[in-house]
Amino acid sequence: MSRARPGLLLAFLSGGLAAGLLAPAAITAAAQEPAATAPPERRLTMDRAEINRLLDGLHEAASKADSPTYWACFAEDAVFFGTAMEERWTVGEFREYAEPKFREGKGWAYEPKFRHVFLSPDMTVGWFDEGLQNEKYGSCRGTGVVRKIDGVWRIEQYNLSVPIPNEILPKVAEMGKEIEREKQRRLRLPPTKQ
Repeated sequence: MSRARPGLLLAFLSGGLAAGLLAPAAITAAAQEPAATAPPERRLTMDRAEINRLLDGLHEAASKADSPTYWACFAEDAVFFGTAMEERWTVGEFREYAEPKFREGKGWAYEPKFRHVFLSPDMTVGWFDEGLQNEKYGSCRGTGVVRKIDGVWRIEQYNLSVPIPNEILPKVAEMGKEIEREKQRRLRLPPTKQ
């Protein structure tokens, strides 16, 4: 099991899951000026807190089907990976998929249980992993990359997965292979008529 870096717990508690949820742009705009002039250790703590608020805001917006706030969390060129192998979406493709659900007031709820956030030395790129709980799927994992764009943290890549216990992995893997074989059979075209 990995150990948290010093200061992560403080950033997590002061600005992460326990913090109030605000729109990502408002959060980062308010913190942008002090972070730019803060000493490096303070800036690191502030940036981690901003990233935690961004991710908390993403999950809160999804649970409320709050379309404007949800999409504001992503960079324009972001990529979202869903749980199925074929679910690699640009943010535009993902928006086409999700927007009709949001218009109906249907979102999805993934409750963050823990999160680890790391930053590049120049504090312009970050990466994270988080444990999530979902009513239908149980324990899930989110991982991704964030980038500071014009002073505001945005998600560049988000990957949602459902960890599989090792005890049942062989059975689940075989089920997945069978589903893939069936998809391949369905995609085959019938012989051409002459």
